[in-house]
Amino acid sequence: MLDISDLAPGFTLPRDGGGEVSLSDLRGGAVVLFFYPRDDTPGCTKESIGFSEHLQAFADAGAQVFGISKDTVAKHDKFVAKHSLTTPLLSDADGSMCEDYGVWVEKNMYGKKSMGIERSTFLIDAEGKIVRIWRKVKVPGHVEEVLEAVKGM
Repeated sequence: MLDISDLAPGFTLPRDGGGEVSLSDLRGGAVVLFFYPRDDTPGCTKESIGFSEHLQAFADAGAQVFGISKDTVAKHDKFVAKHSLTTPLLSDADGSMCEDYGVWVEKNMYGKKSMGIERSTFLIDAEGKIVRIWRKVKVPGHVEEVLEAVKGM
């Protein structure tokens, strides 16, 4: 399980709209990674719209923001178009990054157990170290809380 001050696990993942994003290419500035269960579900949509609405504020504070789920790039592209999202979405289709960050967990919904992504956010500093972790995120107020943490770095 990752903890504060750990080096964030590296990754290179495809993103919506084409191309790839590598953590190593983002060094020198703060990075926010928010993991969410699935495109176009109510909570995930609200969270993605929230980060998109505040994307310029994150940039002004020196941070880049990326959403990550196991959805394909094609699904991300539809999700982005449907909701006019501006936050880049990364596809971890094989789940290796979710495993590396410890967000692929057993969930219990209405007595049924299944594996899924636990809504989580990681704030990574310019050197690639984790400075904040939010697990079991509740969407209301979360984006603003993360933005305040970025501003406080």
